[in-house]
Amino acid sequence: MHSKQIITAGTPLASAKKALIMIHGRGGSAQDILSIAQYLNVNDYALIAPKATNNTWYPFSFMAPLGQNEPWLSSALQVLEDVVDEVIDSGIPKEHIYFLGFSQGACLTLDFVTRHAARFGGVAAFTGGLIGDKIYPEHYTGDFAQTPVFIGTSDPDPHVPVERVYATVNIMKNMNAEVTEKVYTNMGHTISQDEIDHANRLVFK
Repeated sequence: MHSKQIITAGTPLASAKKALIMIHGRGGSAQDILSIAQYLNVNDYALIAPKATNNTWYPFSFMAPLGQNEPWLSSALQVLEDVVDEVIDSGIPKEHIYFLGFSQGACLTLDFVTRHAARFGGVAAFTGGLIGDKIYPEHYTGDFAQTPVFIGTSDPDPHVPVERVYATVNIMKNMNAEVTEKVYTNMGHTISQDEIDHANRLVFK
């Protein structure tokens, strides 16, 4: 399972007033996802990027039956919970904790924050949706209290059906998140400049 391996950048956690937790995709790395920060309005944030064992958070599609991705999925969610606890222990409250993920990392990010809904600083998810062969509403509790969320995706995307993105948006809106989704025709499995612009305007403002 996953051990807690963290790469940090930006302002040291001990002196930062905001933190951005950045979750890489399948086959990516903590260093890869950290490189996106140079394009975001996060100059004064502590940047925290956990690293998945073997660069993969869970082995199968995010839409596989949940049991197929265990124990890796639960282990990955626990890594995020541990990171959030560490940030809070450093003196940064939840409302100043931000999340960003791409692809598998976006799925993990969305699933984690929706399992622990609260007033966070904001969430930017580039191509992702809630995890499971179907959506299990009983897994998701809490109140986002108008947390700003941006979800961008391509239609079509080879890994994330746009229907799952819409279903995710509906769940999060019902839990009082301020969600903006943007669907790009034939964008491909990547992060676009327009998504970065939206994230800066809506989340990292």
